[in-house]
Amino acid sequence: MREAVVDAKVAVAEIQEAVARTERERVAQRQQLADAERRGRLAGEIQDQETVAVAERFAAKYRERLGVLEHKLVAQREELALAQRELDDMRTQLKAADQASGTGSTEQAWRDLEEAGGTRPGGGTDLSDELLKSDMDRASREAAAQRQLEELKKKMRKE
Repeated sequence: MREAVVDAKVAVAEIQEAVARTERERVAQRQQLADAERRGRLAGEIQDQETVAVAERFAAKYRERLGVLEHKLVAQREELALAQRELDDMRTQLKAADQASGTGSTEQAWRDLEEAGGTRPGGGTDLSDELLKSDMDRASREAAAQRQLEELKKKMRKE
């Protein structure tokens, strides 16, 4: 179950990166559209019909790409929301399983000690979060290595 949570966290992070990339692409397309429209207006002011026509073609292309990016962004945000809900659900299940199996009893013991005036070594750092982060980093590296291996296998088959 812990591995599934780590995998889900990696997936959420990857989707967040994809959303950010799409948002950057959308900003770039909007700028290109604005530039094409501005060029068309300027060419129209000096009666350059050929440049006006070219600018209109480019503006139409940028509008179409912008529309596709808008749809893509909506879908990615919906995918992110779904993945986040699934991750939250998995975390809830994991906590419940930990409490049922007694794994959470260590955490309860630390809380009892702190309530009695004791202090937790390490400034209260949650080791399970650190371990989860470490597992996530490892899973991410392993996924990248797996992708590279698949690419190498494809290249070897082609040769």
